[in-house]
Amino acid sequence: MPETTRRADRAAGSRYGNRPTMKDVAARAGVGLKTVSRVVNGEAGVTPDTERRVREAIEALGFRRNDSARVLRKGRTASIGLVLEDLADPFYGPLSRAVEEVARAHGALLINGSSAEDPEREQELALALCARRVDGLVVIPAGDDHRYLEPEIRAGVATVFVDRPAGGIDADVVLSDNFGGARDGVAHLIAHGHRRIGFIGDMPRIHTAAERLRGYRAAMEEAGIPVAEGWMSLGATDPERVRRATEEMLAGPDPVTAVFTGNNRVTVTVIRVLAEHDRPVALVGFDDFELADLLQPGVTVVAQDAAALGRTAADRLFQRLDGAPGTPERLELPTRLIKRGSGELPPAD
Repeated sequence: MPETTRRADRAAGSRYGNRPTMKDVAARAGVGLKTVSRVVNGEAGVTPDTERRVREAIEALGFRRNDSARVLRKGRTASIGLVLEDLADPFYGPLSRAVEEVARAHGALLINGSSAEDPEREQELALALCARRVDGLVVIPAGDDHRYLEPEIRAGVATVFVDRPAGGIDADVVLSDNFGGARDGVAHLIAHGHRRIGFIGDMPRIHTAAERLRGYRAAMEEAGIPVAEGWMSLGATDPERVRRATEEMLAGPDPVTAVFTGNNRVTVTVIRVLAEHDRPVALVGFDDFELADLLQPGVTVVAQDAAALGRTAADRLFQRLDGAPGTPERLELPTRLIKRGSGELPPAD
């Protein structure tokens, strides 16, 4: 019984059969394996009639070339990994897309996953990608110790960090100017007459949150404004925590007249809280977000270019894969203040 018939019999009772092989193609076309290989790989030495028979067999069987085996013979898998904080976060959509476009331009497949801001999950995901022999990694770190990647880097896995630097190792990193952007945003509020300005940010252990807090403090210090403890709140970005922090800043005899928010998730919750208060409160948020320009007033933001972050990180990764020499670099991209109205409101008192 021919091999193709036996394979069909084995698959008859199952929805999923076995993938056809080059042997199946060769048997159906009545040629040798080497001939099939030449046709599949576009090599010379095959007559037009033989090539036609092989291609008809390929189409009839649904044969697909095993690219993983082919690239492994070359020492590269033509794939890279991307470790994100949260695939559902709008900030990471354009970043991921930009990495994917660069990978595609280099003939590589992108495999990504979310760490959920969990250092253990980040490590598990990064090492799982390495176990699948990706050529390189783009990592948005959740933890602050990346020594677990040292053996992989020594083994040739190019690694670039983005949005936050690596911890415990020297590696290329692409960042936004978090400090300068936050300082500019708070200085903008000060320029419009505000002195009691609150800051609500993410977990203080996160690099971006710490840098944005530092920018807030720097702007206040440069303006000679003492910062009261009650004006600063860092922690989880869940709505309940952010709502509580906002309401506390708006209460009391000397409430804040403006709020600077540390990321888009915090901004959205603060907008909801401010909508429930009669007194207008100025707002500047770090990170742009969808529909920010359609609110009344529009939300003034410090925007970072997520796509540029992803593109720059991916470009750097492929430069390293192509043998670019040199010590790891820190690349910092500028932010942009977009004035829409909420950050230009004057103090209510």
